[in-house]
Amino acid sequence: MANELFERIDRKVSSLLDEVLSGSIGLPDLQRPFVWPDANVRDLFDSMMKGYPVGYVMLWASPEDYQNTKNIGSNEKQFKRPNNLVIDGQQRITSLLAAMTGIPVRTKNFSERRIRISFNPLTCEFYVWSQAIENDVRLISDIAQVYKADNNHSIAKFRKAFIEGINKRRILYEEPVLTDEEEETIESNLNLLLDLRDYTIPTLRILPAADEEDVAEIFRRVNSGGQQLNENNFIETLLAVYDNGIHDKIMKFCAESRIAAQGTSYNQILEVNPSHIIRVAIGLGFHRARMRYGYKILRGKDLETGKISEETRNENISIFREALDKVLDLNDWHNFINLFSEAGYYGKGQIRAYNVVVYSYVFYLIGKYEYKVNITQLRKAIIRWIFMAAIKSYYSNSPESTVERQMADLRNIHTADEFIAYIDNIVKMQMNENYFNVELIGDLTSSSASAPVWYGYIASINILGKPMLFSNSVLANYLVAGANGKKKAIDKHHIFPKKYLSSIGIHYDRDRNQIANFTYLDYNTNIDISDDPPKEYVNRYKEKLGMEKYKQTCEENALPLNFEQLNYFEFLNERRKLMSQIVEKAYNRLWDQSFS
Repeated sequence: MANELFERIDRKVSSLLDEVLSGSIGLPDLQRPFVWPDANVRDLFDSMMKGYPVGYVMLWASPEDYQNTKNIGSNEKQFKRPNNLVIDGQQRITSLLAAMTGIPVRTKNFSERRIRISFNPLTCEFYVWSQAIENDVRLISDIAQVYKADNNHSIAKFRKAFIEGINKRRILYEEPVLTDEEEETIESNLNLLLDLRDYTIPTLRILPAADEEDVAEIFRRVNSGGQQLNENNFIETLLAVYDNGIHDKIMKFCAESRIAAQGTSYNQILEVNPSHIIRVAIGLGFHRARMRYGYKILRGKDLETGKISEETRNENISIFREALDKVLDLNDWHNFINLFSEAGYYGKGQIRAYNVVVYSYVFYLIGKYEYKVNITQLRKAIIRWIFMAAIKSYYSNSPESTVERQMADLRNIHTADEFIAYIDNIVKMQMNENYFNVELIGDLTSSSASAPVWYGYIASINILGKPMLFSNSVLANYLVAGANGKKKAIDKHHIFPKKYLSSIGIHYDRDRNQIANFTYLDYNTNIDISDDPPKEYVNRYKEKLGMEKYKQTCEENALPLNFEQLNYFEFLNERRKLMSQIVEKAYNRLWDQSFS
């Protein structure tokens, strides 16, 4: 039999939590967004109280061949370097620690909140906290109070005050006070609650000899919850535990990307996650796209020899930190993010894949810092890159492999002009004549309301600065932040209304919701057209606008001039061709020397 890569070291809840608080076990989740709903935490305590299993905790022994002097979290720890990292069971341990001690966790928006689990000592039931429970003296609104009282050797005083509160309520409502048997039940159930600290959680410790691939495979085979352990998890855990200063910078940047405020990373395109920042820093600092390389690098592994050393780790962390400073520079970040509006994209919903943002930022920073590209030239090239990558879903299939190849290509690129030529050539190869005449038209044969080609078409309208159909208002003005109030200022409207299509026998949404059947209209125009057949509302707008203006608005919005006379499916075919022409015109505009 091969040598085992793990050992069984079952832990009581109290032991696990003490080791986390002392720093012997590295748990980064108190700084990461906590994803479990409170109902899951309640169920965890209920399962423990009933003696049910609650799953494994998996630890990974820290590498033995380097040392570290960083603290975990903001408080001083007994252990400067954790002996074990939590790989599986982070949410469970975080739940237990937060609910039993009152330590706050972070939400998905990076704000802090308490996890409060309530308890009924008469029935031994757990609840998710609510204000009604808080006001009910028959319930303990927060079990952390019980553990705190026991730690302070005042549990008897706590229990007496709780019983007195119930009796006062009963007297007020003319009910009998607690019987001796009921008071004994309360005492017994409070002791059962305290005894949960002695609940044994099956714990596996993966030995230092296992590398990250071994750990991921062990996790996959042991875990039955359908979760995936990936390189992002490894890197975030490593940074949170071994270089908390770097981790804090990343988390602050991510948190501020969600809240509109001056001098922050807030933007309209992407709510940043730590994995996004790590990808960009690995790409910029090491010219690597595969995150598994990132983990090896930050763990101190020489990619050639496979050996881990403190020297290599310190050198790599230094490179990562230098790259991160550039990635998190707010001037660079906002200068880059502003390029999306130049490429026609104004909001989060329009960019369907975060990789478009991540890898475009990598190339922007490489161009600026490594190749010293003239900033105006760089901006134009990256705008074209963004436009191509977004509309073509360029990074949807094997993005890491694609970028790895490009990083390899850059080894033969030595000057600013060569870098721009390389970027531009990729764009031209992707956006060739066949794309506009065949591929794009085929992509437009879709009913997906969030298809990249739909937003690419809208981006094209924005680049060209054209107004909405039957309107003098430029579409882009309605897509910027703050353009809408309680009601949307614009609406996505069926050119051939769904109700009308049903009346002529076209009932399938796959047919009625074709991309080519959509346009944006301002609120009033949308109300005016409603479900009217095209022949009816077209005549009204010909009279309202005049024939020349009507022809112009049709041309600007890719509508065949006589579209209301066409068979619906003929209309779709014709409009797809015209939409493709709009996209091509916008693309060519991006190459205009006077643009931007």
